[in-house]
Amino acid sequence: MNKKAVILGAGISGLATAYWLKKDGCEVTVIEKSSQAGGAMVSAWENEFLVDYGPNSGLETTPLIRQLAEETGIADEMIYASSEGNKRYILRDGRLCALPTGAGAFLTTKLFSPKAKLRLLKEPFVGKSNDGYYQSIAEFVRRRLGQEFLDYAINPFVAGVYAGNPDDLSVKSAFPKLYRLEEVYGGLIKGMFKGAKERKQSAETSKQSARMFSFKNGMQTFPNAIAAKLEENLILGAEVKNIERDGGAYTVKYKKNGVMESVQADVVISTIPAHAACYLFQEMDTVLFSHLKSIYYPPVMVLYLGYKEESIRQPLDGFGYLIPQKENKSYLGAIWSSVIFPNRAPEGYASFTIFIGGARSPQLFDDMNKEDLIRQVLVEFQDVMKITGMPQFRVDKMWPRAIPQYNIGYIEHENYFEEFEKFHRGILLSGNYRGGISVGDCIKSSETVYKKALDLLQQV
Repeated sequence: MNKKAVILGAGISGLATAYWLKKDGCEVTVIEKSSQAGGAMVSAWENEFLVDYGPNSGLETTPLIRQLAEETGIADEMIYASSEGNKRYILRDGRLCALPTGAGAFLTTKLFSPKAKLRLLKEPFVGKSNDGYYQSIAEFVRRRLGQEFLDYAINPFVAGVYAGNPDDLSVKSAFPKLYRLEEVYGGLIKGMFKGAKERKQSAETSKQSARMFSFKNGMQTFPNAIAAKLEENLILGAEVKNIERDGGAYTVKYKKNGVMESVQADVVISTIPAHAACYLFQEMDTVLFSHLKSIYYPPVMVLYLGYKEESIRQPLDGFGYLIPQKENKSYLGAIWSSVIFPNRAPEGYASFTIFIGGARSPQLFDDMNKEDLIRQVLVEFQDVMKITGMPQFRVDKMWPRAIPQYNIGYIEHENYFEEFEKFHRGILLSGNYRGGISVGDCIKSSETVYKKALDLLQQV
């Protein structure tokens, strides 16, 4: 096409977008500040343990994931979660309760009281809300399902997905498919049944039924494989400093090894986090700066632990567990990493990934020093898991700004992003603060952005 696109950021969103464009014959340059591609997808072998410091898995919600794996040569490295990982636990009153997955299990579970179970029968008769854009997921669930369901199902679920606070997250922006069940079908239970036919006709798979995947050497395999296909189109260790309009195109200036360089572009696609992108576009549009800067990214610590299996008395028969806020623990939940995928721990050991902080308790990092906080988490975790002795292996990673929070009123940001793209034709905003935060969401969004960019390039 002899037209050029410059993509800022080499996380999975930027890499996938670049891959689609290059495959279609476009000239592409990806500029990444870090010395390696992948963004939050960071995997490492340490002492025979495989640690994922960012996403530990993905859900195969779109055929694009398998397509990318096949075209980049890593389909044979793709692995799916063990059936043992199907069971999910919620901590209630200090004990692990399996999350019910069917009507029979729901009736017999001790996770919810008889009163909460009866309250669920009222859901089909609850009317629609007036404005979901300014309604929190907490308000939505409390209205439709009751307080106890919010406390012991949605509150921990939100912590597990967003490391978020259900009182702050917008139901329409953060959980659009959940809200759509009410908007289109009149309720959650009605929507689950009536929407089944619609989902069958779509190539996409719901997150509830999608298969969980990773790779033999961790999630970073995915971005690394795409990056390898981009080769000379990827510039690592380069920080973008400025974007200037140059006639009908743009000049992107960046610093690499202390030297300022520049590249021309017909289309610029920013996939870097909102908290970094805001300063890049500050001079171009001060209103966009305010929108991007106000998107909250809470701090999250990832703590990875390895124990001898003989020291663990809790049966390792599930994915892990999430913790409701009412349980007053110092962490959000724990994934049983070595149960879900093979070869995550050496023979005779079990490994766990624990998440601390998030929007629910960011103050922990101010109130306690790191070692005291980890000691407290270890005491609480080992009590729940009935573990004797200390971990044989321990590493941690702090993400000061982890996951964008689609909070109440997020629609204002979304609307302005569209206005900005119309006014500044040739610039597209992408990344996990648009279209969803999951790996599958980012892959789907990358195809959408690629098509928008292709359309713009064909018009140049």
